[in-house]
Amino acid sequence: MVQQNILIIGAGIAGLNTALALASPGRTLTLIERDPPPPEASAEAAFDVWERRGVGHLRHSHAFLARLYLLLRDKYPDLLGELLEAGCRELKFEDGVPATLREEYQAIPEDNDLTILTSRRTTLEFVMRRYVSKLPSVQIVPNARVKGLLHERTEDGTLNVTGATIERDGQAEDIKANLVVDAGGKNALGFDWLKAEGVQIRTEVENAGILYFTRHYRLKDGQEEPPKGKLPAGADLGYVKYGLFPADNRCFSITLAVPDIEMELRSKIVRPEVFDAICRALPALEPWIEETRVDPTSRVFGMGELKSQWRHMVEDGKPVVLNYYPLGDNLIRSNPLYGRGCSFAAVAAHALAEALETKQGSVAQALHYYKTVTREIRPYYDSMRKLDQAAIKRAARELDPTYTPGIKAKVLKSFINDAITIAMRSDIGLLREAMHGFHMLSHPDAWLKKPRNFFKVMWIWARGKKRNQAYYTPRLGPKRHEMFALLNLSPTVDWERHKEAA
Repeated sequence: MVQQNILIIGAGIAGLNTALALASPGRTLTLIERDPPPPEASAEAAFDVWERRGVGHLRHSHAFLARLYLLLRDKYPDLLGELLEAGCRELKFEDGVPATLREEYQAIPEDNDLTILTSRRTTLEFVMRRYVSKLPSVQIVPNARVKGLLHERTEDGTLNVTGATIERDGQAEDIKANLVVDAGGKNALGFDWLKAEGVQIRTEVENAGILYFTRHYRLKDGQEEPPKGKLPAGADLGYVKYGLFPADNRCFSITLAVPDIEMELRSKIVRPEVFDAICRALPALEPWIEETRVDPTSRVFGMGELKSQWRHMVEDGKPVVLNYYPLGDNLIRSNPLYGRGCSFAAVAAHALAEALETKQGSVAQALHYYKTVTREIRPYYDSMRKLDQAAIKRAARELDPTYTPGIKAKVLKSFINDAITIAMRSDIGLLREAMHGFHMLSHPDAWLKKPRNFFKVMWIWARGKKRNQAYYTPRLGPKRHEMFALLNLSPTVDWERHKEAA
């Protein structure tokens, strides 16, 4: 059997998923990782000391949606078992059923497929890396940098990647490979090297419109998580979005997302006392961070430059480069608010494995890969972009003193708030189908396009707010001016300056 050598740039979540998908007899996989290895002691130690300069979001909230959870459950049960043993948690569909449906909720077998795996990112990566490193013919090379791509030209002039030059211990080394998978993340340099060789790659890029802030906490000895209330674990107040993420080993994190336009709020929220003050002012979060219940275990981590990005690797029916496969954030970037980045990477990794199993030539394999990625990921990417664009407009309009909503805007807002949202809080069947789309198990819009579901939603909307009153949430939190007063921040926005910047 001819051995196929595959070089994987990056040993983060995307690189590890690639190794899982591609590991098989007849292949040698080498993962090149710029950062040092995790501490050998434990996943717990990894959170405190593991330095991952190449992963800016290492200590932000993470979760594996059902699409990725099912992949682990069905293909890698031993790995899933190790993750659970390390403290990772399975959040079941029933855990997210709103208070308005809990009493009448009856589980069905399919609900088990709507499970989220949640943990601190360091725990997820520590366990996955330990598992992958034990796979036959897999080698992880830490503290090494990729300095360039090796390549040649085909007869028609297409660039064909044949390996990479790496540097470790101060020494440069050329590594030949049958193909290179670039899972080096959003800051990977592969596309810069391709551009230097004249390879033009069309890229869609849009601003996600928010900044991301996360802090971690741990329950004190003898304390338990607050009981479920009527308020959701994540919501949007316009000037801030919040999300609560249970994690491993009695830990959890809270993420607050702030619109770009909220200049003063985003500059102050990195202060722990401001971050916690916001959380205490939000009824859903306040019981979680009572001083008698929890200890903070981190500072406030901020993350900016959040963008949606899609790189087009096929033009006029031909791959723009051969045997070079970008994957993860290097190929598709998404707003972390939706928690789909890890799932996107896993889906792409298994699409690549499927393409290679066709045992066709390099051109056919590349076309197979990108066609599958587009089919399996693009609907969720487009849905995310539309939601981001709407949120950016909404955040700006709420602060624009000259804006008056028209009839169309009012109707659309009512359809979202009084029809779709209320439908999912009043009908368990609709909630199930909507969650299938959220978890990437069906098209994100499929549930609403079914005539039966659409007419249900319209009927619920037509009943009116008074008859649907029981399905609305209690007040999510202070209005913007109330929160700013509480934080002693100025609610004034330099609107003209914002419009010029935009």
